[in-house]
Formats: sequence, C-alpha cells, structure tokens
Amino acid sequence: QVQLVESGGGLVQAGGSLRLSCARSGRIFRSYDMSWFRQAPGKAREWVSTISWSGENLYYADSVKGRFTISRDDAKNTMYLQMNSLKPEDTALYYCALRYAGNSEYTNWGQGTQVTVSS
Repeated sequence: QVQLVESGGGLVQAGGSLRLSCARSGRIFRSYDMSWFRQAPGKAREWVSTISWSGENLYYADSVKGRFTISRDDAKNTMYLQMNSLKPEDTALYYCALRYAGNSEYTNWGQGTQVTVSS
C-alpha cells in the first residue's frame, strides 16, 4: 500500500520561503510521475507542478513559475517543493500526488500540508 505524507507547511510572511516535502512509503515497481496540487478555501483544487519519473521533465503552473522548484530524491523516496518569494495568494492546502507513468489519473494522494502567507 503506497502512502504519501506531506510536511513543511507553516506560516510565513510575504516574500519568504518554505520547502515542502512529500515522503512515500510502500513499494513501487513501476515508473511514476509526482505532482503538487493546492486548494485555497472556497476555490477548486489547482495543479502546481509535476516532475517526471526520470526527474528530467519539470512542469509548473504559470502562477508559480520562476518562484517554485520541484525536485525528487528517489533514494529517499521523497519529493520536494521549494517555494520562494511567497505571496498571500499562495496560501492553500498543498497536496502531493502520484501517477504511474503513462496513466492520466493520479492513484495516490497525501493528506495535505497548510501553507499560509501573511501580507
């Protein structure tokens, strides 16, 4: 059973930085992409970033491009999201998700970690 656990959220002032982590437990025998999503109160869930199974392909939403960096360390079964120059509009519950390579659906989700950016 694959499980994902996020950590690293918190309260930060605008312009500050946070690094989120997503730790995976459970064995996987297939290649997989991983992504970050976020959901602000009263808003729909929003895709933030994806890193491919090889780590070579990185994708970002326009709203975070140039400020956020996604990475993964498969030796530690962990994915990261370095968030710099944070803005109040980045305030949300951040989720990580796993998608097997070649699939369109995400099969595993974490419980989320709260990021709050004060102005």
